[in-house]
Amino acid sequence: MKIICINGPNLNLLGKRDKSHYGKFSLSNIESLIKKEFPKISFSFFHSNIEGEIVDVIQDSSLKYDGLIINPGGYAHTSVAIRDALEFCSIPKVEVHLSHLAKREDFRQKLITASCCDGYISGFKEDGYLAGVYLIQKLINKKKN
Repeated sequence: MKIICINGPNLNLLGKRDKSHYGKFSLSNIESLIKKEFPKISFSFFHSNIEGEIVDVIQDSSLKYDGLIINPGGYAHTSVAIRDALEFCSIPKVEVHLSHLAKREDFRQKLITASCCDGYISGFKEDGYLAGVYLIQKLINKKKN
């Protein structure tokens, strides 16, 4: 099983940003945690602050991977381009947000990318990624049966 984990803008600053919202883990700590928790899965990790680069990776994902986890960061609220790429992507997809969006500012309440994923997870910090991998596994296995 091959899963790609895509992280959007400012997630390279994890560990330095508001720890009450985003937790204390850096992006590389999260990647290590995922690989340790799921050693039998092959993971690819991609981060970019650039919208078009994220779109390119999503568009190629259906040909290379069995599942996709995305934390689009602030693009979750603004990017029609990422939304459209996710809509076109035919593999199981889960959107992850570290912070509890329902407890955040009004502008963070509208997620335009999540509707093109099989579901989304919010508020569990780094554990949200682990939940995302678990759910992707379930979705892939259901698709096979």
